[in-house]
Amino acid sequence: MSVRRMIPPHIRGTFVPAISAISLVLALAACTAKDQAGGPPSGPMPVGAIAVEATSAPVWVEAVGQTEGAREVEVRARVGGVLVKRGYEEGNAVRAGQSLFEIDRAPLEAALSSARAQASDAANKLEQATRELARTRGLSTQDAVARKELDDAVTAEATARAQQQAAQASLRTAELSLGYAAVPAPVAGISGRALKSEGNLVAVGDSLTTVVQLDPIKVRFALSDADQANFPGGHFDPRKVQAVQIVLPDGSTYGAKGALDFAATQIDPKLGTRSLRAAFPNPDAAVLPGQFVRVKLQVGTREGVFRVPQSAVVQTDQGFIVMTVGEGDKVAPRPVQVGNWDGKDWIITGGLKAGDQVIVDNLIKLRPGMPVKPMPPGAMPPGAPGAAAGKKQA
Repeated sequence: MSVRRMIPPHIRGTFVPAISAISLVLALAACTAKDQAGGPPSGPMPVGAIAVEATSAPVWVEAVGQTEGAREVEVRARVGGVLVKRGYEEGNAVRAGQSLFEIDRAPLEAALSSARAQASDAANKLEQATRELARTRGLSTQDAVARKELDDAVTAEATARAQQQAAQASLRTAELSLGYAAVPAPVAGISGRALKSEGNLVAVGDSLTTVVQLDPIKVRFALSDADQANFPGGHFDPRKVQAVQIVLPDGSTYGAKGALDFAATQIDPKLGTRSLRAAFPNPDAAVLPGQFVRVKLQVGTREGVFRVPQSAVVQTDQGFIVMTVGEGDKVAPRPVQVGNWDGKDWIITGGLKAGDQVIVDNLIKLRPGMPVKPMPPGAMPPGAPGAAAGKKQA
């Protein structure tokens, strides 16, 4: 039964306008909901677009590297004995020559005293042998002694001299050993964890700690044959590297610029790579040894290229494309050849020409041939389809 028949005749005329108005409101609400749910917009879709112009851009070659200290020294004991003192705080900076450990001096001082006594005894025996040789040689000129006695005196003096030299060497060794009781820092840097504590008996050659010089910090990396093909002339020449940068694990670029300080003279036959190293100022110890970083080498400058935001480049199975504003303000996909990234831009080496309008936002809703209304990035009016997303991408 229709709604009109259910209404009594005496009030039917009053309700009909009201019902018609309610139906109209519901229909408009349904249309609005459909539009908000992603229905096709009326008129061209606003999109952010930029007109590209030919420019120049640096050519970068990237590789993965690992940092290391300029000097990484392992501090070892040079004499054996009981460790009696540690003279530094672990992890703190130390000066070159600063005493890090002290080994018990008493046995070394006793050994030095014994060596001094032996050296003195050897010196006395040498003096006696020298006097005996002089006396025998004088008597020999008078034929007062046999030739054999002169030969024995010469041999005794030579033996005493050799023993005196050996005693002096032993004395010098004992003096050095006593000096080695204090274990100094060989270089200035950051100290490591103490591997031996007070009271431990250490032997000659035992590792006690490490000292790492962090300024400058160095980065080891390698380039493959394919990487080297990107250099001017198709081969690597350290003299043609214009700049060196590193990208830290958090994605930020380290502020200080570096320079190559080592390039291997041969290719690793197992890996097919060439080892390289760069040095960077690191006064604040912002970069620590052992970190993995990306090394960027500027190997030249490419002219006649275009800069496009990374978000505007789409990778497909057939390659890279960008969406452009074509004839009649319609979407026209354009295959492009890409180079390297430079900051937030992608360097386009082919496929574009000066004046082309590249769409940089609202890409997900675009279809080839779709009418669009180009405007500066992020300038779409509030409420336009994809306005919020476009501003976010910009």
